[in-house]
Amino acid sequence: MKITLDTIISDHDPKIREKSEKVALPLSAEDRQLLEAMLTYVRDSQDEEIAQRENLRPAVGIAAIQVGVPKQMLAVVYPDPDNEEENIEFALVNPKIISESVQNSYLDSGEGCLSVLEEHEGHSFRHARIKVRAYDLVRDQDITISAKGFLAICLQHEIDHLSGILFYDRIDRNDPWKTDPEAEVY
Repeated sequence: MKITLDTIISDHDPKIREKSEKVALPLSAEDRQLLEAMLTYVRDSQDEEIAQRENLRPAVGIAAIQVGVPKQMLAVVYPDPDNEEENIEFALVNPKIISESVQNSYLDSGEGCLSVLEEHEGHSFRHARIKVRAYDLVRDQDITISAKGFLAICLQHEIDHLSGILFYDRIDRNDPWKTDPEAEVY
């Protein structure tokens, strides 16, 4: 399976709002193939040459519902803050946030999404620190991720997709650029 911009559904498709179902483990061949294709999309989308050649929009993450499959699977490829030449990759099944900070965080320029083509300006508030438990295909085991900063924001964005929530649902309609002086801003 090959994922391109043509395979990704937009926020105009009501399917994007569906709640995703838990996935049986061990993964079926079909689920494994989909999750590997999702990871490949995100990885390749970050390479300018490949992205242009294969019609990919740059991404840090993708959830299965974005290709019309309502299953609790997501992939994230994130630049390693300790080594800019390396990426940290996750291909998660049944991810669940098991703890979260009270402190907020947000991206100062706002969030974007592969499924959202129109601009939605404003801050999407997220938890500054989270712990996520999931099965990870990359490591082929159950893992617990302690995330903060940009990675925590990315994981929460993708996990929201599993409940049919889009980033702009978190923007304050009356004050889209509202700030939080206690929040971590990226």
